[in-house]
Amino acid sequence: MGDSITEGTIVDIPVAPGDFVNVDDVVIVLETDKVSVDIRAPEDGAVVEIHGEVDDVVEVGSALYRLDTDAEAPADGAGEAPPAAAEPEPAAAPAAAPASTPPPPPPPGKTTPPPPPPPGRTTPPPPPPPPLNVESITTTLGTRPERRSKMSRMRQRVASRLKESQNTAAMLTTFQEVDMGNFMEMRVRHKDEFEKKHGVKLGFMSVFVKACTSALQEVPAINAYIDDEAKEIVYRDYCDVSVAVASPNGLVVPVLRNTEYMSFADVERTIALFGKKAREGTLALDDMTGGTFTISNGGVFGSLMGTPIINQPQSAILGMHATKMRAVVDEKGNVVARPMMYLALTYDHRLIDGREGVTFLKSVADKITDPSRLVFDI
Repeated sequence: MGDSITEGTIVDIPVAPGDFVNVDDVVIVLETDKVSVDIRAPEDGAVVEIHGEVDDVVEVGSALYRLDTDAEAPADGAGEAPPAAAEPEPAAAPAAAPASTPPPPPPPGKTTPPPPPPPGRTTPPPPPPPPLNVESITTTLGTRPERRSKMSRMRQRVASRLKESQNTAAMLTTFQEVDMGNFMEMRVRHKDEFEKKHGVKLGFMSVFVKACTSALQEVPAINAYIDDEAKEIVYRDYCDVSVAVASPNGLVVPVLRNTEYMSFADVERTIALFGKKAREGTLALDDMTGGTFTISNGGVFGSLMGTPIINQPQSAILGMHATKMRAVVDEKGNVVARPMMYLALTYDHRLIDGREGVTFLKSVADKITDPSRLVFDI
């Protein structure tokens, strides 16, 4: 399960002792700090014993179950319950009792006028309403239930790492706005041809990954990290960009390797593959190990602005946000509506000075505003 994983929690046992399983059937599901792992049967056989129950913590390398590979598969249909006998139809409901005969209507033309009120008597006013009882209102608003659920190992690990990052790094966030109009127009012009040639849709993430990769090469400190034990700064001459992807079990951060050599199509294909793996729960630990820089896209959920937390031991993280039409002043002094996005860069101020952080973020914004800068490497 990976060198960094030493134990896991049993979260599901889809079989029971005595059940026959085929090769590659799931016997036990383990949840680790990063992913859920399916423990599958190496060959056909009958499950003799399972060493553990749901919520038990087991160590890597320990025996989880015992399989009798000499057992024969049960015959088809064996053990199936016989079909239930047809239930007799309920007896017909007794006939409804005849309706009572309604009283005869009064003869037409003869109506009895209401009796006149007695002379000299007036109708008393209605009684005043009772005073408002506040206590009775507060006690009749309904129930206020609470419920508890156990934190998964992944959520515990995420909480621990986020708090560790806050306690370790001197985090500072700087902001920049970017005009998405030029890239959006370019995307509209070429998205059909791009998808036809490369078999994948052209999204926003590819241009941000390429812009960040170029800026990381321009400002190497953003791509570096501090080795606290050796008291050294480690500069990395390669770019492994982590991208946040939503999964049914929470947010996962797979890594795009060597993005300096990847094209727009390579980035989109790899992100699409990671998204599919995340939905199917098949992401491997190797897919999420490492990373020199992280991009988090809260804009897909409508976030307008935020301050992302650094993914240790990295030194910086870029936060993307929602694109909104806003009034801006163009180069000619005219007020125009443009699709604008706020970018946020959180960086470790122990390693990265403000000049380097702002320079990096401004470079990313310039490349997104004018995508031709990526073509000419400027």
